[in-house]
Amino acid sequence: MAEAGRDVKETVGARYPAPAMLERFRQFWTDVWAPLGNLLLRLGVSPNAVTLVGTLGVCAGALVFFPQGWLLAGVLVITAFVFSDMIDGYMARASGQTSPFGAFLDSTLDRIGDAAVFGGIALYYVGPGDSEWKAALALYCLAMGSVTSYARARAESLGMQAKVGIAERSDRLVSILGMTGLADLLRHLGVDDGVLWLIPITLAVLAVASTVTVVQRILVVRKQSLALPPPTE
Repeated sequence: MAEAGRDVKETVGARYPAPAMLERFRQFWTDVWAPLGNLLLRLGVSPNAVTLVGTLGVCAGALVFFPQGWLLAGVLVITAFVFSDMIDGYMARASGQTSPFGAFLDSTLDRIGDAAVFGGIALYYVGPGDSEWKAALALYCLAMGSVTSYARARAESLGMQAKVGIAERSDRLVSILGMTGLADLLRHLGVDDGVLWLIPITLAVLAVASTVTVVQRILVVRKQSLALPPPTE
């Protein structure tokens, strides 16, 4: 999501190019939503406004639908608003409205949206899901997701790189949203409620992967810091 996050993201992308298939997938959806982006620009809507609305939609989908047990509906709402991440990026590039503030806003609101998703799942387990340990697992994923992002951002602020790990943000979101939506869809199709175990199993995998990612980033930053010259008096 974000007007100007694109300058920063494109710089990072140039240094760490994404797989060609992923780039083609993203470009395909960007082209699909480009007419809507052009319309919004003609109406005077800023990329930052799209970023904000997208985050609010994600939060609503997670914090309104999930706690009531409407898992599939929540996933569909969240997915719809996640596309704003492509729309606002296209709008920023097409209109030249890129700025450091846009990058900051993008990253900050991304963290809010991620927290809402895992927080909504935790609330589901506090309510109709009726499982304290599963709620705690979701909260652990929420916390570690924030730490993985912070570790990378902090390393880059110190002039180092920490783009390593087995659990990037997109991996975490696709995994939990995909499995949550699939589990609830199968339940609606008549599969036994045991299919909902797909959700805590996915949470457990993400908990381990996020923890490993944090450790990997700590180690790679430590290695870079040891290679730096000692500070002068």
